[in-house]
Amino acid sequence: MSSAGKLPAEIERTLVRKSGAWTNPAYGCTPEKRPILEYIEKGVVNIDKPSGPTSHEVAAWVKAILGVNTAGHAGSLDPKVTGLLPTLLGKATKAVPALRLSGKEYVCHLKLHRAMPPKLVRKVCEEFTGPIYQMPPIKSAVKRVIRVRTIYYIEVLEIEGTSVLFRVGCEAGTYIRKLCHDIGLALGCGGHMQALRRTKAGPFTEKTLVTLHELKDAYVFWEEDGDESELRRVIRPMESAVSHLPKIILRDSAVDAVCSGASLAVPGVASLDSGLDKGELAALFTLKGELVALAKAKMTTEEILKASSGLAASPVRVLMEAGTYPRGWTKKEESVRL
Repeated sequence: MSSAGKLPAEIERTLVRKSGAWTNPAYGCTPEKRPILEYIEKGVVNIDKPSGPTSHEVAAWVKAILGVNTAGHAGSLDPKVTGLLPTLLGKATKAVPALRLSGKEYVCHLKLHRAMPPKLVRKVCEEFTGPIYQMPPIKSAVKRVIRVRTIYYIEVLEIEGTSVLFRVGCEAGTYIRKLCHDIGLALGCGGHMQALRRTKAGPFTEKTLVTLHELKDAYVFWEEDGDESELRRVIRPMESAVSHLPKIILRDSAVDAVCSGASLAVPGVASLDSGLDKGELAALFTLKGELVALAKAKMTTEEILKASSGLAASPVRVLMEAGTYPRGWTKKEESVRL
């Protein structure tokens, strides 16, 4: 569970150096300097979803505006719900699962069925922090079985009559409509969700929100005038979509092997984040900051730092094309020496 008032994505980690490493400027490039077409294909847009359309419709509009073949959003919002809808583009869509499973924050208007003492309302809301049981509503895309979801924090912002405004940080897959219903039951007066806005999704916040109109204008500026600046502002590199995951930085000699599906051996690690647990999902990066793959850690940070051999991580999703960096391994050495 995260510390008070923070999602897991906001918990700070420290990058720890394992060995000295140098990157060859002849291969790859920093994400911000990718050619514009590649930049779009490996980008993410933090869309401010309006009330009305479905999340799928918004993603389809983003795809049409930018002319990309695929676009995937990081967690559905009901048609009337507004706010953050990070949408990954083209090749970046492989990272959708990592972002979709990240923690979320919402600001919610809860309508009580009769006025209750403010002190009691705050007390009951606080009791819903931590693991809670939820049954998905009848109209949902998942199987209706009781499941556990974690509420990281609930902050009551304002109470006026039967209206309660609160901010909630929660695990992915939490139904806020059901949370409102349960709070109403616990208060003994009943209640329902009146309005909802998503304010955080993994590493994304309202600071980088972009409207569909802004995205369209930025694309037109580039298409008609050749001005890339606005397009590069509204689209962010796909690396920002996994910045909430613990990082493992690879030596240049290890990159192509991972791109070809090989497990990452300890000698291929240049540095990594503190607090990495065995079995945790991590993001593998080049020394230039490019996302190589998403991988399951096979050792903790401490074990990787102490080891001189063995497998540090096993890729589950490869995002970089093989051949971007020179091959520094043979088939015989594929899973042993990177």
